[in-house]
Amino acid sequence: MIATIDTPHQQHIDWLIKSGVPVRAMYHPRCVLLAQGERAKNGTFQALENGVFWFVFEESEDVVFWQPRIGQLATHEGRAFALGEDAINNPATYSYDGHLNIFSDPLDWLRAKRDGIVVLDWTRAFDRLRDCPRISVDEKALTLYKRHMHPPQLPDLYVQTDWRAAA
Repeated sequence: MIATIDTPHQQHIDWLIKSGVPVRAMYHPRCVLLAQGERAKNGTFQALENGVFWFVFEESEDVVFWQPRIGQLATHEGRAFALGEDAINNPATYSYDGHLNIFSDPLDWLRAKRDGIVVLDWTRAFDRLRDCPRISVDEKALTLYKRHMHPPQLPDLYVQTDWRAAA
């Protein structure tokens, strides 16, 4: 079943405002939407007519779902690396000594007016973030950042001690 996407109800908007989310962050760069469902075992979102409400964020390659009460994230296709991932390759992110901000959860990201990303798949962090000139990491995400910011595999290394020319 394809998720029915709707605009947030007033109670959801009120909760976001009460939680410190600026109104502009609810609609810029794309509107926060709403869907009902649950997270499947594979991490994708499964729509359910009478399911729990999830906030919906459209990303360039996927759709991300966030259920704040239980702190779960899900995706539609499993392709999204992060919420706000367009900021990674946006030169404006780094202009005037700016940093790519990495937040530990969507609420902090929204409170900061979506200025940065929330990593969904830390196994891809090194490949996606290694070319960023400056990164600022939320202290709550620092352990994950340090654990994953190295190449997933290095080549086997052999040391030559004596080079001989072929005769």
